[in-house]
Amino acid sequence: MCGIVGLISKENAVPGVLEALKRLEYRGYDSAGIAAENGQGITRQRTIGNIKTFADHLKKHPISGPTAIGHIRWATHGVVNEANAHPHIVGRVAVVHNGIIENFKELRAELGKAGVSFETDTDTEVVAALIDQNLTTDNPRDAVKKALEKLEGAFALGILIEGEAATIFAARRGSPLVIGFGPGGTILGSDTMAIAGIATRVCYLEEGDFAVLKSASADIFDADGNQVDREFCPLNAKATDLDKGNYAHYMQKEIFEQPTAISDTLGMYIDPLNSCVNLGEISFDFKKITKLNLIACGTSYYAALTARYWFETYGGLPVEVEMASEFRYRDVVQTSGELNLFISQSGETLDTLVALRHCKEKGQATAAIVNVADSTMTREAGETFLTFAGVEIGVASTKAYTCQLSVLAALAVAAGRARGVLSEKQEAEMVEVLSHLPSRLADVLYHDEAIQALASTLSQAKNVLYLGRGSLYPVALEGALKLKEISYIHAEGYPAGEMKHGPIALIEEGVPVVILAPTKGVHKKTLSNMQEAYSRKARIILVSDHEGIAAHKKEAFAGIEIPDVPDIGLAILYAVPVQLIAYHTAVAKGTNVDQPRNLAKSVTVE
Repeated sequence: MCGIVGLISKENAVPGVLEALKRLEYRGYDSAGIAAENGQGITRQRTIGNIKTFADHLKKHPISGPTAIGHIRWATHGVVNEANAHPHIVGRVAVVHNGIIENFKELRAELGKAGVSFETDTDTEVVAALIDQNLTTDNPRDAVKKALEKLEGAFALGILIEGEAATIFAARRGSPLVIGFGPGGTILGSDTMAIAGIATRVCYLEEGDFAVLKSASADIFDADGNQVDREFCPLNAKATDLDKGNYAHYMQKEIFEQPTAISDTLGMYIDPLNSCVNLGEISFDFKKITKLNLIACGTSYYAALTARYWFETYGGLPVEVEMASEFRYRDVVQTSGELNLFISQSGETLDTLVALRHCKEKGQATAAIVNVADSTMTREAGETFLTFAGVEIGVASTKAYTCQLSVLAALAVAAGRARGVLSEKQEAEMVEVLSHLPSRLADVLYHDEAIQALASTLSQAKNVLYLGRGSLYPVALEGALKLKEISYIHAEGYPAGEMKHGPIALIEEGVPVVILAPTKGVHKKTLSNMQEAYSRKARIILVSDHEGIAAHKKEAFAGIEIPDVPDIGLAILYAVPVQLIAYHTAVAKGTNVDQPRNLAKSVTVE
């Protein structure tokens, strides 16, 4: 989860950028760097290590300039070394970047044919190279704009161009960016933590925005290239305050942060340049595992249920999924060669932690997927796979859940490759699917207003059914849980094929039925189950791909279109609309979305 900063100051901007990076240290520890434009050129300093290491280096090797950009990095593309640290400079252009450029390999090849040589393994370098190449024929603004048009993925960018005094170019697509004005100058940051203390008025760039920042102004253009006025509002928060930005609730903000969170998380486990999963040195060998036990509670348990399909299908592994609260009270028979993988957002969930300790006492191999690097579970598990969702304030988990799914998907592919179930070609195909998920998620979020329009209908319901098959059955369970958690409406998730074995008795005229049904594989059968509900006058909310929505306009009360992707990415994409359905329904009912009654963020009691 990288952090970016840019500052235009009347004096030397470098100290201000450094202080802002210190406030963003929670977003990255691998390396840090700053580039400054001083009217005579761009100078840069970078180091590997944390921000203190970089600050000490900067004292010995100072740079200065009234305009500067800075970056703190979690490595995604390329190993942790100084060459791969940001900012990246090509010719006259310096760039800092958060996110993933999905088509960077194709762009590298294209630029290579044009004579451009690359010094790093990163996707970011192609952005600087594209802009620098465009500067041979275009003015700086057009050079940046043309480069942006070629980029695919979810990203946030801060850009300096040599000779463009007191100017920073910025763009966001799927990753948040905020700009601000104050006595300290014009500042750009990944979030308000970065700009607090300098800015007194802030503007949150919207999806697809491109901005040209000056010392006292900002020209902002929307995704269609039209110049727009974005609202600036006072910034009263201190640097240490957690800010909702321009969102009504933390849950809404966290739903919309998922493209970035998933990009940051996947970047730690997949290598798009080499089209493979790279877990680094781990303490177990997938080839030698005889059975995988996935153990979790609540939403994390549903992530485990989804992963069972992946590990069995792509990894060739026998899998058991266990509720942590039940696991330790059963006389579970475990044999040598099993791996017990525990999943928890906080790493402090007591039921899950106790189950982990139970396995350790039995001499079993343990691993954990957690979102908090210094949690108890991280310290006690034999192996830890971190998610990089960032701070999640809303009690109902959203981005932590999809980041868990992202890690589990990468692990399943790694297992399949290690066990010979997947070929190198199949691994490459799945890595490509995963690397494109952040931008596909951004596409799903475009349906927010359409989903909001359903809220008034759903808020009147007493019962709601969610149906899915295969890897989407657990997503149906998660959708029902989300609706119950924050709107207090009774909801149940079922395998679609089981509806006729009992749940169909609940269906009467007007009952909402949310059906998760892409038109491929076994999921096609879900669409036939939809007819059973439709014939009983249920209100069908169909979540499907373009083909499914087009074919069932008659039956569907409402349709939510999802990009067509292979199964390894389906659950992650389909999680977003069920989150938005729950969120907008709760808002329509007027419940406390972020702090629903009787619930806590981290359950540390049994």
